[in-house]
Order: sequence, then structure tokens, then C-alpha cells
Amino acid sequence: MGIWYATHNCSRSSTEAEYKALANDTAKVIWLQYLLTDLQIPSASAPIIWCDNLGATYLSANPVFHACTKHVEVDYHFVRDRVVKKEIQIHFISSWDQLADVFTKPLPTSSFTAFLFKLRVDPPPSA
Repeated sequence: MGIWYATHNCSRSSTEAEYKALANDTAKVIWLQYLLTDLQIPSASAPIIWCDNLGATYLSANPVFHACTKHVEVDYHFVRDRVVKKEIQIHFISSWDQLADVFTKPLPTSSFTAFLFKLRVDPPPSA
């Protein structure tokens, strides 16, 4: 049973993995919106969640549910409902602009330096 559970939760594609992350992020954003509302801090517009996977981005905006994504149906409906209600927006971000990559992936020196600049990280002092 434990082995089945572990393999059952493995993503079958990068789009599925990104979409599951999108669903988790959507839940967190909605919770934060409720918290801010309780604190009487209104939201001027729907928050934007940036996603670097075109498939997951298209899936969140596409009202046609494809049979090949049947295994992500619960997450699909959760995110899609929030997009339709205009509670969140899902936008694509290119991997070249994904600042989190500096913390999670080996990068070419030029990309690493560019990301450090965008994050406003100063180079170490010279010896």
C-alpha cells in the first residue's frame, strides 16, 4: 500500500507537476486573501501567479478539459474555478526570467550574474 501511494503521487509530466504546484500556490494565495480581508486590507486586483510551464498556464485558462490530463482533474477544477471567478490570474514567465532558478539550478555564469543583479545581491568584496 505504501509503495502504491508513493508512486500514485508521482507526476506523469512536467505540466502535471507544475499544475499541482499551481493548485498549491492558489490555495495559499486564497488563504492570504482571506487573512487580508479579515484584517480589512482590501485587494486592488486579482493576484498574479507566475508559472514557467506553458502547458500548466494554458490548462488554467482553457475551458476545454483534455482527456490526457484526467489525472489532474481535482487540481484543474480548483485553479480553473478561481481563474473564472477572477480571484487569481495565471501568467507565463520564461525560464530565463525565473529568479528562483538561481537558488535551485546550476546556471551559466552570465545567467547567475544577471539573476544576482536582479536580486540586488552585491558581489563579495575584493581581497
